[in-house]
Amino acid sequence: MRIIFYVLVTGVSAIVTFVLSLVIWKLSTRYRLYPKIRERDVHTRPTPRLGGVAMFIGILVAFGVASLIPQLSLVFAEPGKVLGLLGASLIIVLIGVADDVWDLDWTTKLAGQVVAAGLLAWQGVQLVTLPIGGQTIVSPYLSLIITILAIVLVMNAINFIDGLDGLVAGVAIISNSVFFIYVYLLQLEAQTDYFNLASLTTAVLIGACIGFLPLNFHPARLFMGDAGALLVGLLMAASAISVTGTVDPGVIAQPERYTAYFVPAFIPILLPFAVLIIPLLDFALAVLRRLRAGKSPFTADRKHLHHRLLDMGHSHLHAVLIFYGWTLVVSVGCLGFVFMPWYLASSILLIGLITCTIITLSPLSGRKRLEQVAQSTPPELTTVQPELSKFDGLDAASEEDADPAKLLTLPEGESR
Repeated sequence: MRIIFYVLVTGVSAIVTFVLSLVIWKLSTRYRLYPKIRERDVHTRPTPRLGGVAMFIGILVAFGVASLIPQLSLVFAEPGKVLGLLGASLIIVLIGVADDVWDLDWTTKLAGQVVAAGLLAWQGVQLVTLPIGGQTIVSPYLSLIITILAIVLVMNAINFIDGLDGLVAGVAIISNSVFFIYVYLLQLEAQTDYFNLASLTTAVLIGACIGFLPLNFHPARLFMGDAGALLVGLLMAASAISVTGTVDPGVIAQPERYTAYFVPAFIPILLPFAVLIIPLLDFALAVLRRLRAGKSPFTADRKHLHHRLLDMGHSHLHAVLIFYGWTLVVSVGCLGFVFMPWYLASSILLIGLITCTIITLSPLSGRKRLEQVAQSTPPELTTVQPELSKFDGLDAASEEDADPAKLLTLPEGESR
């Protein structure tokens, strides 16, 4: 019945976040507390960006309620970890709000992220072991450095995909729900409380995202801003590290107890990557793209995965749902290895990936047909059907070749 208490704190987090999101939205709208629209933004009307504040307060209240529940008392038996988590969250929210208001430079933001991650690691939430062959990180300094790098990486990966209405909140709900199921089962089957902090953090974060999503779903009335996106990344990293860094792979691999449930001993380290696959992929592509262009990895542009989906022809809502689909397939597919034989789980995962690929690329086939029609249409009919001319890529290319000035023109949304 322990699940009831997690549902309780999830509900508290959701309700408080929702109420405060409404308050912040109304106050921000009344007093025009929102920035101007940037060139790389997808939305077309000024929208408040302080939703992360509501999420943080909702999370804070939920932790306070959890501290009053006797069944969750073991989480607070080590108060340093909880205080370190909440203190790091406060630092991140303050940095995020300052960036949303004053547009801080990337070095200042990165410094704040390192400080927050360092505080969290210093208070004991850090990687000590890696569940691959029972390897132990011997040096405390190496453990600290790896933990800080991992936390900063996840925070920025989540922040990078925060470009469409409801994207981060929805992806976080899906991925954290899958991760919570795994951690809860691991805790239940092992009959241990080692993972209570991870379970509680994940449950509270799910509640905050659920409470925030109604105001953030397309068309969004409120954005979580950097404060919210970085907060989501911090808590996801903390919960993953709480499990990955303390799990005993020798215990998981005990055939007499775990053959039916936890056959792949690498799941503790694979699942955190699975639930973060989309943010990490977008982050890696963005860093490579910007470094190749001779720019800082934190330079903003309009070439993220969600921008590419829009450019392919997907609508705003369809692009968000596609991200949801990829996240669901990869995370649930990875979790499937816990419950079923590897060949069955692999088959289900493969079918899901193929389906997501077809849906993602579907606009290209339609656009290709229009291009073929446009290129095969006689010139005299183009004036009758002018809407076809914009799909004739050959004509567009010939016009650019004929006009050198157009060769110097950047595509819409990009900066020099």
